[in-house]
Amino acid sequence: METTHVGSLPRDPELLALLRQPDAPAGELSDAIERAVNDVVERQRTAGITMISDGEQGKISYATYIVDRFEGLELQELPAIAPMPDLFDFPTFAARMAEGAGDVPPRPVCVGPVAYGSDEELRRDLANVRSALGSDQSGFMNAPSPGTIVAFADNRHYATSAEYLEAAAEAIRVEYEAIVEAGLMLQIDAPDIPIGELLPIGGPEDRLTLEARMEALDHALRNVPPERTRLHICWGNYEGPHHLDPPIETLLPALFKSRPTILLFEGANPRHEHEWEAWQTVDIPDDKILAPGVIDSTNNFIEHPRLVAQRLRHYADIVGADRVIASTDCGFGTFAGLAPVDTEICYAKLAAMSEGAALV
Repeated sequence: METTHVGSLPRDPELLALLRQPDAPAGELSDAIERAVNDVVERQRTAGITMISDGEQGKISYATYIVDRFEGLELQELPAIAPMPDLFDFPTFAARMAEGAGDVPPRPVCVGPVAYGSDEELRRDLANVRSALGSDQSGFMNAPSPGTIVAFADNRHYATSAEYLEAAAEAIRVEYEAIVEAGLMLQIDAPDIPIGELLPIGGPEDRLTLEARMEALDHALRNVPPERTRLHICWGNYEGPHHLDPPIETLLPALFKSRPTILLFEGANPRHEHEWEAWQTVDIPDDKILAPGVIDSTNNFIEHPRLVAQRLRHYADIVGADRVIASTDCGFGTFAGLAPVDTEICYAKLAAMSEGAALV
């Protein structure tokens, strides 16, 4: 059975310091990223991962890195993004989370026409991971969905959210196609799919529906073969109540109609582990491959391989083991420096996942 993860992995202290330094020397940063990619690729191999990424080592986060690649975006000092609705029901816990979050970093804002600008960083990332992988390993690279871009970068330019979404889809298409042309699998990170059902994405008068966001994604993927594409959804990679998360069965029709072949979703945390039952009740398209999370990305428990195997068998019994890939609930370093899981425990968890997949 294949093994993978959602993409982001912890950054080492040297690289983290450079990523946080606005005027970091370009050569020093580039060398540090290359070393980090080589290290995380080797550590994934050692842990038994068969579908490997660059760990998003050169990105400050899985979504906001695009401010350096898109024209029309700039960083601005803005209030923090509104907390998830589940936290309002538990104000003491919300206050504890806010205390540990630190200062609010600048956020991307759309201030002009959006288009893909310089591809220098993209070419660097592609070269680094291809060099580290060599010719004997299957690799993938992440990029955000158009809906996620719109959710993270407030619109200050376009007359409507629909126009902004369309422009974002056309811009990120450049990155999608470049990743696949480089011989890698493309993973779309789309937390907007579930979260957009909880928090409005777009303007207050023209909220972007799930259907609109999915159509924009498929339009951006129109030149990418579905079998070269993975789609990851999550309900927010944080340890919290999550009692308001929309159940996965409400999202399955949209996922089944989407172009990507591989579907990655949460299946290990206590709020969503039971949802394997939902997959028993629907007609899963024959071309879809399931990559359930069987490792929790928000705690430092190391799952027992037998537990991993139990979780995987639920899905294997539904679609067959050849259509199941062992994965994680979400990334281990979605925002550089804010990883809740210790680096060494992260790789121990990945190794446990590989052992569990071998049992299946």
